[in-house]
Amino acid sequence: MTFPPAKILDVDLSKKSINVKTIPANIYRRYPGGSALGVYLILQEMQPGIDPLSPENMLIFSVSPLTGLPISGQSRMVVTTKSPLTGAIGDSQAGGYFPAFLKANNWDAIVIKGKSSEPVYLMIDGEKAELKPAGHLWGKVTGDADSMIKQENNDDSLEIAQIGPAGENLVRFACIINMNNRANGRNGTGAVMGSKNLKAIVVKKARRSDVFDKKGLSSLAASSRERLKINETVHGLGLYGTASEVNGFQEAGFLATNNWNHSLMKNGAKSLDGTTMSETILVKRDNCYACSVRCKRVVEIPGKVDPLYGGPEYETCASLGAYCGINNLETVSIANQLCNMYGLDTISCGGTIAFAMECFEKGLLTTEQTGGVNLRFGDHEALIQTIELIAKREGIGALLAGGSKVAAETIGGEAVKYSISVKGQELPAHMPQMKPALGLIYAVNPFGADHQSSEHDPLLVMPEESEERIRLAQLGVHKGYDNPYVIDDEKVRFAYLTQCFVSLIDSLCLCQFVWGSTWQLYGPSDLVELCREGIGWETSLYELMLAGERRLNMMRFFNAREGFTVKDDYLPDRIFEPLPDGPNKGQIIDRQRFNEALKTYYEYAGWDINTGKPMKSTLAKLSLSWLLDL
Repeated sequence: MTFPPAKILDVDLSKKSINVKTIPANIYRRYPGGSALGVYLILQEMQPGIDPLSPENMLIFSVSPLTGLPISGQSRMVVTTKSPLTGAIGDSQAGGYFPAFLKANNWDAIVIKGKSSEPVYLMIDGEKAELKPAGHLWGKVTGDADSMIKQENNDDSLEIAQIGPAGENLVRFACIINMNNRANGRNGTGAVMGSKNLKAIVVKKARRSDVFDKKGLSSLAASSRERLKINETVHGLGLYGTASEVNGFQEAGFLATNNWNHSLMKNGAKSLDGTTMSETILVKRDNCYACSVRCKRVVEIPGKVDPLYGGPEYETCASLGAYCGINNLETVSIANQLCNMYGLDTISCGGTIAFAMECFEKGLLTTEQTGGVNLRFGDHEALIQTIELIAKREGIGALLAGGSKVAAETIGGEAVKYSISVKGQELPAHMPQMKPALGLIYAVNPFGADHQSSEHDPLLVMPEESEERIRLAQLGVHKGYDNPYVIDDEKVRFAYLTQCFVSLIDSLCLCQFVWGSTWQLYGPSDLVELCREGIGWETSLYELMLAGERRLNMMRFFNAREGFTVKDDYLPDRIFEPLPDGPNKGQIIDRQRFNEALKTYYEYAGWDINTGKPMKSTLAKLSLSWLLDL
């Protein structure tokens, strides 16, 4: 079997036209799905300098040749666009069943262009695709719209990726929601979808039947049961979810609290931890298509929290909890539900509200400006009120709907220091003081600070004979550390190589909790086997790593033509301040050493150290010389 071509559904909302395009197999192999394919299409067709919320922006939903295979961790989808939050390339990922169904309907990507004159949704049933009126759905929260679409199509098995009122109101960190609780969360993709008057994309239930080596893939898939038994990390992830990390970070003194002013919560964080969630409000462990890990949380608080909207992840517990000085699981669960109902990224939402709380407490915002909302750290009611106001762009929500960086620039003065963001995107809740290599990736990552774009520093303190270190060696990472808080040249190399590998995983639309380079169920060698047995792709780790590196360089090239330079690769000043409390009080990232690490990273990546732009030789190495002709 040869590598397959990509089948693209090309939708122009302005013209109300739907066409089919094909990407030849030799091209698709270089950009094998996800945002590798998405940014390739954008660079081919979209002019630089356009407004992210204009009809000229493109919105691309991509899966990969591996999506929908009967094995854990393959049902992911990436949305690529020009981000309204950052102005840079936008990349946002989600799981669930929608990705598998989209691929099973024989589509590799959906390209959305233009703007509809009225609200519509796109209905996909195999080869048939049509636009349907959505005026009656506009303004509805996700759960209500999901129910209405299924009812009017007389099909409860439909999978629906949609925006809520936040996307309709062009909140710049609005997201796209499927299953009412899976989010293409970051970069404001939901606002772009709202700007196009596209309420939803709906796909019919379907299943792939084109496995290349059914016996081989079945054996690889069945091995997940044994792997789960011996992999304590992934097994624990299934039992307690990602929120199982909350109390561990608290006890280590690396839980970002009160807008990153502290590194632990005074009253403890055990109440927000995944174990507490499992013992109190958890009613179900949910899974994505064909996945055996079942890490998704479904919680219920009668009369307050509906299980329809899932449950909070670690990042949500941290951003809507610790960032805002709130350690009450019920409040965080209600806040998470509101974000899923309205379609808001929980990280940027929590980070922006925490920013506003600091501004309020330091007198830069007044009750007159907040409409009477008492925006103080720890105020449960203020958190809930502000989420609603942001989603509706009302009152103080109109100011905060652009994210903390835009709000800070509007307020002016000291407020700029309180926006804990990179390229305008709020930081995830993994502190660079604990993970300096990850902090480096926060700075250089093309689509803003992101904790899922590389592996994390603590892996390097594990024993050399551990499975994690053995897998890292397959990528060429050999040096271990006694002190995880240093950032020398080998740490930079670790950051870059694992970033390239994770970039590959995201291109292939695989789950990083199942497929990875260290602690996951399956490692790099298993990935090569998956490609061969799943679709007959005879490949190597070398070819795959080049695909990941190619994606990063295309993203970087996109940003360069939008005016981004090395000045946009930074960390907020607060990250360079000594931790004020906790067991690691005084821990600091040395700014000079960090700046040296940045230059080393550019040299490893083959980017100009003065501009940050990929060099001509780097583009040639990656078969990207065509970019120079754009």
